[in-house]
Amino acid sequence: MRLEFQTIHLPKRFPLRISRGNITGSDNLFVSLTHEGITGLGEMSPGKTEGADTPEAGQAALSRFFDQDLQSRSIHEIHLSAVGAGVPACALAALDIALWDWLAKKAGMPLYRLLGLGKASVVTSVTVGINPPEVVRERVPMLLDGTGVRSLKIKLGSPEGIEADQEMFSAVVEASRGYDVVHRVDANGGWNLEDARTMMNWLAGHGVEYIEQPLKQGQEDQLASLHKDRALPIYLDESCRVAADIPNWAHVVDGVNLKLMKCGGITEALRIVAVARAFGLQTMIGCMGESSISISAGAAIGALFDHIDLDSHLNLNPDPAIGAALIDGVLVPSEEPGHGGRMIDA
Repeated sequence: MRLEFQTIHLPKRFPLRISRGNITGSDNLFVSLTHEGITGLGEMSPGKTEGADTPEAGQAALSRFFDQDLQSRSIHEIHLSAVGAGVPACALAALDIALWDWLAKKAGMPLYRLLGLGKASVVTSVTVGINPPEVVRERVPMLLDGTGVRSLKIKLGSPEGIEADQEMFSAVVEASRGYDVVHRVDANGGWNLEDARTMMNWLAGHGVEYIEQPLKQGQEDQLASLHKDRALPIYLDESCRVAADIPNWAHVVDGVNLKLMKCGGITEALRIVAVARAFGLQTMIGCMGESSISISAGAAIGALFDHIDLDSHLNLNPDPAIGAALIDGVLVPSEEPGHGGRMIDA
């Protein structure tokens, strides 16, 4: 079993501004795992809160861990061992995705079929970052014209306050009028309790479907107050990273959003879905700054989720890979063996 690495800079078509800052691109680590003449592909999008903020840190962690004899272990055993060894979540995600890709390729099956799943039928959201209203009015039609996109996730939580949030959201609604789209909102923890309550009531009156991470990670003790008489369903993102986090907040939220980079890959994602369902919560899958490699892995388990937000590859210029296709707003996994993502120059 051989592990190889490649770092590629992924520039964004449009900079993505959220409540915590502005993102213009990322240096992602691509992992190739070869065994018995079959190669599985994985990807790491670095993140400080995901344990490795550079591709070098991720590669070093995987290289140390990979010195162990892994060939005789199952993917679940490898994942458990890696967590115990302190492998950063985003680096573990790359290895885990590669392992599942390898296993499905060995079986000669698309990964979604290997996992006993169908294809997702719900549309994926496409993200609108925090921008001045005039920029939003120009950009939204570019996201919607002829693309098949049917859902927009609007980033709010502007450092300029909720009045700026309301102006921007109104500009999105104006710019998307005439298109068949729904609106969702992600505050990325950009509001305090009072502003979150005010904005949720205001957004509910404007047809928004749900609110994601209204309060900052670390302020979960205020969720009970916000959840009571809430105007919109509340989904946790940054406050919920692995399945073990769910019981802490299941009584004060309506759903959880997992990301492969945040939880450590497909193996933990399956656990998160199972635990969330056991608590009666809805589920969502999102992404970080990932290419079609990791997005294809997410699409392979898309049928498990009530909401899907796998769109980062659509905002790359260029995407170095191809994989799951956006068809009528739905991200459809490939019928090729594995997760279906592959590098364009391979």
